[in-house]
This record gives sequence, C-alpha cells and structure tokens, in this order.
Amino acid sequence: MTIEEAQQHVDNWIKTIGVRYFSELTNMAILSEEVGELARIMARTYGDQSFKQTDAEKNLADEMADVLWVLICLANQTGVDLTEALQKNFEKKNNRDADRHRNNEKLK
Repeated sequence: MTIEEAQQHVDNWIKTIGVRYFSELTNMAILSEEVGELARIMARTYGDQSFKQTDAEKNLADEMADVLWVLICLANQTGVDLTEALQKNFEKKNNRDADRHRNNEKLK
C-alpha cells in the first residue's frame, strides 16, 4: 500500500465506519497518547524497564500502526499530502545533511 492509498483508506474508513474525524486538537492529543504507548513498549523491550502484566499483550507493530493511523488522520484533516511531504523532507535532508553524518566523529 502506498502512502496515498493509506490516506484514502483511512479517509474512507472514517467516513463509513468512524462517522467523522475527531477534531484536529483531539487527534493531536490522541497522537501524543499513541506515541506514549509506543514509547512504553520500546522502553520495556529495548531499554531498562521491565514489563508490567498490563503491557504483556502489547504489540510493537500494532502500536506503530496506531501512531501512523492518527498521523494520517491529521494529514487528511489538514490537507497534507504525506507522499509529497515525505519527498520534500528527503530533499531537505539530502541537501542539509549530505556530509553531516559522514563527517560526524561520534558515528565512526
């Protein structure tokens, strides 16, 4: 699935099953919540924290998909074409960081 297709699928789901989009501010709060849930799984899987029983059923891929879902909702609501935005972001990073990381002694 392309990013464009994902945006279309989410929009279709919202309009047929989800009734309507939550407000942009509500979705921003939900995005923050979802990122927090992802952070919890990352901290327990790759960091020093141990899992709680309530975290045992959490799935890293599902948490990442939740973050992506809400980000797509926000993009749809605000008229952002994520394919175009990502392409422009690559161009920005390629120009700005062409030698930056290669010349970073901390990365060698």
